Amino acid sequence: MTETPLTIWEQAKLQGYSRRDFLRFASWLAAMAGLEASGVGQIVKAMDTKPRIPVVWFHFQECTCCSESFIRSSHPIVADIVLDKISLDYTETLQAAAGKQAEEALHATMTKYKGEYLMLVEGSIPTAEGGVYCCIGGRTAQDIVMEAAAGAKAIVAWGSCASHGCIQAAKPNPTSATPVHKLVSGVPIINVPGCPPIGEVMAGTIVHILAFDRIPQLDGLRRPKAFYSRRVHDTCYRRPNYDAGLFVESWDDENARRGYCLYKMGCRGPVTYNACGVMRWNNGVSYPIQSGHNCIGCTEESFWDNGPFYRHLASFPGFGIESTADTIGLTVGAATAVGLAAHIVATNLRKGKKINEEIKEAAKSDAKGGA
Repeated sequence: MTETPLTIWEQAKLQGYSRRDFLRFASWLAAMAGLEASGVGQIVKAMDTKPRIPVVWFHFQECTCCSESFIRSSHPIVADIVLDKISLDYTETLQAAAGKQAEEALHATMTKYKGEYLMLVEGSIPTAEGGVYCCIGGRTAQDIVMEAAAGAKAIVAWGSCASHGCIQAAKPNPTSATPVHKLVSGVPIINVPGCPPIGEVMAGTIVHILAFDRIPQLDGLRRPKAFYSRRVHDTCYRRPNYDAGLFVESWDDENARRGYCLYKMGCRGPVTYNACGVMRWNNGVSYPIQSGHNCIGCTEESFWDNGPFYRHLASFPGFGIESTADTIGLTVGAATAVGLAAHIVATNLRKGKKINEEIKEAAKSDAKGGA
């Protein structure tokens, strides 16, 4: 704790990475963050010269899937350097210290780097019964959060638990599970929702803060726009089937084997903002829709209470240009089939009108040619 922190490049060299490996890593991060080529130089300079950000990483009401996702990012330096090294100050899942030593490490970081450390939170914070449902070292999660937040440079809420409350906050929410942003004010808060978030999204968020010394541009739900500005539907390879009205009717039917759209099976891709279809999981191998399962909308608020995952909710908020499929006299859930039919009919009518117009134009051309 008394030594000057190494830069990420210095730490990478100690871990045996070459300069070429390091530059590839910078390019990879720029791509993950949606930066243009000129942004690579800024990332390289930051990781060359700036000391690693002191990090304290807390775990409350959660299953640790966010940490699991992060350390399985497709680039090895993420696990070896960005996660393992910068979070050694305090991370309950990975640290070697325990008990008194762990608490001493936490408070030493918070004291020495007051106003400079990055606070990462995984899990919701229970507030019922004085917060007794989650205690660490004899203190409630809420007390720990408020103390750490007071000296943090910024807070990153990992996953839907810390961002929105998630399953623990499902009705009737007996522990009063609460997301970070509803407890803390006066500190920049970045929500990185998902159950869990994509590892590359987590890495890109941290490196953006390191490289540019500011939080990334956020949307209305405090999510980084670089990763949450497009709907899963927009980049889904099944989208053409949706537009053509080709849907899976039941699990493992012939349409499912053909890779048709999962909208009728409850897919919330059209109303969910995430980078799943672009980045995918497990080193870009797949994502839920590609594996044959519908998107459950895990990056959106209250997704756990918005009805059955296998029935599309017609009035689910955020629907964009395809809203006609869900707003023609529909009620939540009950008239989904009518909405789908309306969408298909409208699509076919538009196509039929265009075809008729082309036929008329062709007839006119033929008539002129004959004259």
